[in-house]
Amino acid sequence: MPDKKPGVIVPDLDGRRAFVTGASDGIGLEIARRLAQAGAEVVMPVRNPAKGAAAERKIRDAWPRARLSLRELDLASMASVTQLGSELMRDGRPFDIWINNAAVMVPPKRIETEDGFELQFATNFLGHFALVGQILPLLKAGRTRVTTMSSVGSRNGEINFDDLQSTKRYRPWPAYHQSKLALTLFARELDRRSRRNGWGLVSNVAHPGFTTTNLQSAGSNMGRRSPSPMSWAFPRIARWFPWLIQQVGTGALPALYAATNPEARGDTMYGPGGFFHLTGAPTVQKFYPSTDNPPAAERIWQTAEHLTGTTFT
Repeated sequence: MPDKKPGVIVPDLDGRRAFVTGASDGIGLEIARRLAQAGAEVVMPVRNPAKGAAAERKIRDAWPRARLSLRELDLASMASVTQLGSELMRDGRPFDIWINNAAVMVPPKRIETEDGFELQFATNFLGHFALVGQILPLLKAGRTRVTTMSSVGSRNGEINFDDLQSTKRYRPWPAYHQSKLALTLFARELDRRSRRNGWGLVSNVAHPGFTTTNLQSAGSNMGRRSPSPMSWAFPRIARWFPWLIQQVGTGALPALYAATNPEARGDTMYGPGGFFHLTGAPTVQKFYPSTDNPPAAERIWQTAEHLTGTTFT
């Protein structure tokens, strides 16, 4: 039975196969639940197996007929990305829906991954880029709808090609905005290359506006002894001013629309239609000027290929 909520209708997805990164919590968990309720088989890659198992139970408690499978994935580790990519290729099963959702947000101090990358740039962008590249044949075979979760922060993003890993200077918010801008440029370039090369997949972009989730506390509290101001403020503002910050159920709507609605298009951004596109039902939005830059998209694509050792062939 299609799942109906204000502002979006998830169609019947029986027989469809979906993949959602970051599905153990927040918006990713809500997306996975709604896709499963609509009949899709949902693959849930998670960094923490125990947290993933708890998320699976939560979905099954609400929808006992859910078809779910957990996979291990740490997007900040190229070894983990390669391992999952190899597993999916061995399975050989195409996907109908693919959602790049997982993210880390504004750790107060720079954290370097095992591969030498800044954590936000690795998790939010490079990991997704490499995984999509490794399983590209499955996306071609499935004529997959690839939906990438951007952020209103990409509006203020700037790609610092001279210091992509923030080794010279680390500032939490600019690093986050850069990672989300890079991810959005990748999503647009993926759709352009698909049309140019006849890959058959469709790539679009969604963002959740201002939505209160654990994302605001998980990253901002890394290494802190006391809760960050952001993790304290977001839930309270959401209660006091619901027109400014929304809950997860509404924040998931743009991605659900972009990933499942037959009318959703490639190289298009979907976001909340309310006040300053921070809350509300999904609607088509203009791309921010920062994301409307094909030369930068081409350059960040080539840079990511070099950094991750991934080629889209």
